[in-house]
Amino acid sequence: MTENKLRILVLDDEPIVCKRLQPALEKLGFEVDTFTQSVEAMHQIQQTAYDIVITDLKMKEIDGMRFLEEAKKQHPQTEVIVITGFATMETAKQSFQKGVFDFIAKPFKLSEIQDVVTRAAAKIRGAAPA
Repeated sequence: MTENKLRILVLDDEPIVCKRLQPALEKLGFEVDTFTQSVEAMHQIQQTAYDIVITDLKMKEIDGMRFLEEAKKQHPQTEVIVITGFATMETAKQSFQKGVFDFIAKPFKLSEIQDVVTRAAAKIRGAAPA
């Protein structure tokens, strides 16, 4: 299991976020798929098991809360990280009630995301059956 690259799905309707995150996470040895359309990403998580999902909250079509619920429903072991420019105590609380691993407010530093993803990966690898 540890030999396999962990798969990450990044969903953010701002292409710049995807463009910044993909190389930053690939540099850490992850396999990364990025989406700017929530509908496409929703279709993808129904086809593919991702270890980690990073999602924005405010998007057209499907919002991040609904997306994270679906991600957890499809693959309960998936760790979900929420990134949002609209961080409130309420949205953070709602996210954690739905089982997110962490909640990051925009604007964020790449190192913040890398740290959270590294922690999520350690949790996944620790929880993986031998």
